[in-house]
Parts: sequence; C-alpha cells; structure tokens
Amino acid sequence: MLLSLVLHMYSMRSVLPAAVLLGTAPTYVLVWGAWRLLSALLPARFYQAVDDRLYCMYQSMVLFFFEHYTGVQILLYGDLPKNKENVIYLANHQSTVDWIVADILAVRQGALGHVRYVLKDGLKWLPLYGCYFSQHGGIYVKRSARFDQEAMRRKLQSYMYLVIFPEGTRYNPELTKVISASQTFAAKEGLAVLRHVLTPRVKATHVAFDSMKNHLDAIYDVTVAFEGTVDDNGQRREAPSMLEFLCKECPKVHIHVERIEKSGVPQEQAHMQRWLHERFVLKDRLLIEFYDSLDPERRNKFPGKSVNSKLSLKKTLPSLLVLGGLTAGMLVTEAGRKLYVKTWLYGTLVGCLWVSVRA
Repeated sequence: MLLSLVLHMYSMRSVLPAAVLLGTAPTYVLVWGAWRLLSALLPARFYQAVDDRLYCMYQSMVLFFFEHYTGVQILLYGDLPKNKENVIYLANHQSTVDWIVADILAVRQGALGHVRYVLKDGLKWLPLYGCYFSQHGGIYVKRSARFDQEAMRRKLQSYMYLVIFPEGTRYNPELTKVISASQTFAAKEGLAVLRHVLTPRVKATHVAFDSMKNHLDAIYDVTVAFEGTVDDNGQRREAPSMLEFLCKECPKVHIHVERIEKSGVPQEQAHMQRWLHERFVLKDRLLIEFYDSLDPERRNKFPGKSVNSKLSLKKTLPSLLVLGGLTAGMLVTEAGRKLYVKTWLYGTLVGCLWVSVRA
C-alpha cells in the first residue's frame, strides 16, 4: 500500500506545473487581448514590442517549471550564442519538449520574446493557444506537399528567432514504419540513409531563408539528446514527453549548437536540399556517438567541452508570481470566476473560428 502511494505521488508531480501553465492561460489571453485592443490605433511596432514582452513573461514561467522544478541539467556544447540575433533555428525533432529546448537556448541570449515556431497544422485547434500562436507570428504548415508559401512569407518580414524542425514529425524509435519510409525515400533520392534522425524536408527552411536573408544574422544548427533514453539492451527508447519531463524523468539535456553564417547556405532550393541533408548527416553522426559509441567514455555526451548552464531564478520566478497572482486574484471573486470561465469558453470558440477562417 505504501509503495502504491509513493508511485501515485510520483505520477502526480506533473499536476502542479500543468495546473499553473493551463490555469494562467485565460489570464494571459485577457491581458494580451486588452493590449491588442488598446494598441489598435498605434503603429504596429508598439504592439509587437509589448506582445514580445508578454510572450517572454509567459514563456519564462514555463521555463521555471521545466528547469527549476524538474532540476534538469542543461549541458551546452559548441558555439554558445550569448547575444540576441535574428536566426533560423534548425533542430532534430524527437519530443514534445523540443520547443521548450528552443526556449532554453533563446532565454540565455535574451531572445525569448522573439521566438516564433513553424508548427504542424493540427496545433492551430488548441484551445486559446492555437489562435494566439498564429497572432504572435507562429506559422502552421501541413505535412503534405500542399504548402502556402505566400502566407508563410507574409509572417516572415519582421525580425525573429524562427524555430523549424525540418523532419516534419517526431523521431520515435518505436515507429519503425516511419523510420523505414524515411530511409527508403533517402535511398531513392541518392541521399545518405540516417539512423537517429529522419530525412529532412527543405520547403519551410527554403521559404524562411529566402524571406529573412536580408536581416538574418545566422543559422543555428542544433542537435538535442535526452540522457537516459537507452534501454538495458543498448536500444534507443522514445524521448520523454512533456509530462514525463515534468515528472523529473530526464536528468540531463545535451544541446549542441553550430552557428553557420548565412553566406554558407545555398539559396537555390535543390542545392539547399542537399545542404540541409548534409547537416542532418552531421547530426546523425553526433547522435551515433552519443548513443552507440563503443567507448563508454564517449557515450552520453557530445564531442568537445560542455558547459553546465543554470538559469537564474530572476529570469523565471517573477513571471510565475505575476501571472499566478493575477490568476489567483481573478478566481477569488465571483465576477472574476465568471470572466475566467467565459474566457476559456468563448476564447476557444472564437479562436477556432478565427483559425478556420484564416486557414
């Protein structure tokens, strides 16, 4: 019985952060919506500046839980960016935590408010979040060949920290059919067959680079590995989900960054496809070394010196206190509770209607 209680408490460790992150969503949307209305007659740059600050506040609260609450160690390798830049962030995709990893890197260079994501189309139906991400500059794309390039280009005219996962879907070792199809496609196209990543797709990367190249500072080629995702037989397991991560089931995240000058990226799409695949070949080699190296001393690490990077509580705790305090203040009054519920209900309905019209 005692063991069952301990296991139950262990599984409930994700409840607190999930409750806070979801619970503060209506508060955040109300604050953002009020600013959207107030700034309607102001130049767009004023709206954007405050929107970025609000976004930075919410994401800082997210990082409080994913870094301080979980106690995870963040190990950085390679070119460690320190200053804010306008970049395209290209990374391998294996977990629902991957977008948090992009935030982890961005906050350390003061760029958290500028982060935008290229997201799979289905996420636009998320209550409250789906519509807001679209308003904040997020770009929804379908996995099929149909791709609204012009809609994407319209959102890429401003400065940003654009996160793209070129694989298009998560790498999961248990989904052997997906991996096999990816490898078969690579072989058919005369490309190197990859083991620990999927064959990347170039279209979103090409449109982003072509649209941003005049104000782009660099490309960040990012490779991420979650420690503890190899079983007793040496086989790679599925990367931790967000809930598993919040249950402290991932002790270390290894992040390798290579900063690439934009002059080193070919502009023609066919050439960029080859270039992007070569970048993923290099990622694959890093991950083979990380997971499969015959030398135990070289496993569970990337080559080179690592930096154990700890995020200061000053960057995350104030956001938690502000958003948590505003939400608590709303919920203690009957009028506030009614407004809270209506925001969830009508905000979700209006948001879904908006994204369906804009699709």
